[in-house]
Amino acid sequence: MAKKRSSSAVTVPGSERTAPPGAVESGPCDGNERTTVTIVVRPRTSSRDEAAALARKAPQQRTYLSREQFASRYGADPVDVAAVEQFALDSDLIVVGADLARRSVVVEGTVQALCGAFGTTLRTYKQGDQTFRGRTGPLSVPAEIGSVVRGVFGLDERPQARAQIRRAVQPAAASEPTYNPPQVAQAYSFPSGLSGTGQTVAIIELGGGFSQSDLTGYFKGLGVTAPSVTSVGVDGATNVADQDPNGADAEVELDIEVVGSISPGAKIVVYFAPNTDQGFLDAVTTAIHDTTNNPQVISISWGGPESTWTSQALQNFDAAFADAGTLGITVTIAAGDNGSSDGVTDGSAHVDFPASSPHVLACGGTTLVFNGSSITSEIVWNDGSSGGATGGGISAVFPLPAWQQNAGVPPSVNSGGIAGRGVPDVAGDADPQTGYNISVDGSAEVVGGTSAVAPLWAALVARINQSLGKPLGFVNAQLYANPTAFRDITSGNNGSYKAGPGWDACTGLGSPNGAKLLTALSAAAPAPAPAPAPAPTPAPKPKPKPKPKPKPKPKPKPKK
Repeated sequence: MAKKRSSSAVTVPGSERTAPPGAVESGPCDGNERTTVTIVVRPRTSSRDEAAALARKAPQQRTYLSREQFASRYGADPVDVAAVEQFALDSDLIVVGADLARRSVVVEGTVQALCGAFGTTLRTYKQGDQTFRGRTGPLSVPAEIGSVVRGVFGLDERPQARAQIRRAVQPAAASEPTYNPPQVAQAYSFPSGLSGTGQTVAIIELGGGFSQSDLTGYFKGLGVTAPSVTSVGVDGATNVADQDPNGADAEVELDIEVVGSISPGAKIVVYFAPNTDQGFLDAVTTAIHDTTNNPQVISISWGGPESTWTSQALQNFDAAFADAGTLGITVTIAAGDNGSSDGVTDGSAHVDFPASSPHVLACGGTTLVFNGSSITSEIVWNDGSSGGATGGGISAVFPLPAWQQNAGVPPSVNSGGIAGRGVPDVAGDADPQTGYNISVDGSAEVVGGTSAVAPLWAALVARINQSLGKPLGFVNAQLYANPTAFRDITSGNNGSYKAGPGWDACTGLGSPNGAKLLTALSAAAPAPAPAPAPAPTPAPKPKPKPKPKPKPKPKPKPKK
């Protein structure tokens, strides 16, 4: 269904889409089908400066905004929201709701009306056993709200992200033991005597579900008190355990069981959303601004190559993560399981998003062998036989952040050598051959992937928050200032990038020594402010041209 474009329409910046790779267009969409769209509007003012200022302070010196303070300072202006709502009504759409803190307006209408409102054409695509709506080209809105609208999500329903989980390709050999999550925490010297009490960990899921009986049995088998686990539905999604251990249930239960067995005192809230850019973004902003559950940590184990996201999605997700920093929320995200290519077959290196956002803690993967609390071997996870390897590399979108300026982040291996945000920041056990023992739909499984590392770090942050008595929030600057709190991984590669002393694009700073990290963060000094950019050298002033010497006047001829 297409629209008649208004002569006063303007393009929504960054909204351009190409056809879904590998999908086959199968015809038009049903114009009478009803659906919802999330319109993101501009903030009163950006939270990035406050997030950056907080990041430079030691955790104990930070004063975070309440969610109510955030809404009044960095939320949407009611005048802007009213203008968007009027546009919706003029376009035969229904306003479902508006949220000033999340800066979002949700509208509903028929596919035909929505196409008319946003100047696009929707087609039906098939990819494998999935059928979904898709579009190509940009979106547009009336000029009078062109400066207000920062993004439009929901028209295109293509699957946006994948779960970063891997299964062992064969039963583990004797030299490749598998572990219960608390054993991994012990190997990494997570601070003892702490259980995450008083903390809430949010987990974002784009499919699958869990059963309470399954979790109860798993924690009982470990001898761990079962944590409180609840779910929140976003955009119509709910907790639906499909009884398929090979499906998304494995991701959901891995995340819950890692966090819950390491920090059983923490409350766990799982936010279920559809696997679209709209669903993913709405789940993230719902968790960040949840005034009922008030999470201090968010764990995300889903993502996709930066090149598969629209610019509007990249920028709006990153803005949301900056918002999280002002509220004292730490966001841990899996860096990907497909090595330096991130599964893209164009011959170039790619990083995974949202791990490449400069406002999150990106988590890479290792192959870990230990006995008790003694680590005997830890190298970069790269299983050539299955193709699984830790993601990592240099962002093609986000510039090098201030806190990585002294980390030795190299330029991208791609042509042009971009100097961008380096991924990952930290690492942990991810190799499924030295993986985690979990329970999925009543079946015992051994799994790995950087999916396991994001909740592992979330559980560590919950313990440290409990000890400090306040949330760490966005902590990257302090982590980079304390490299001795990490086990430096210097062996292995993820394809295009090799491990070496210090930060590298395979395992970041390395795997944690939790006790050392707590000590360092307890005594942390403010991170140094980034060095100001050198003033541009003034162009030399041109030398004045010498004035031409006056020609001598001819001498008068003598009179005869």
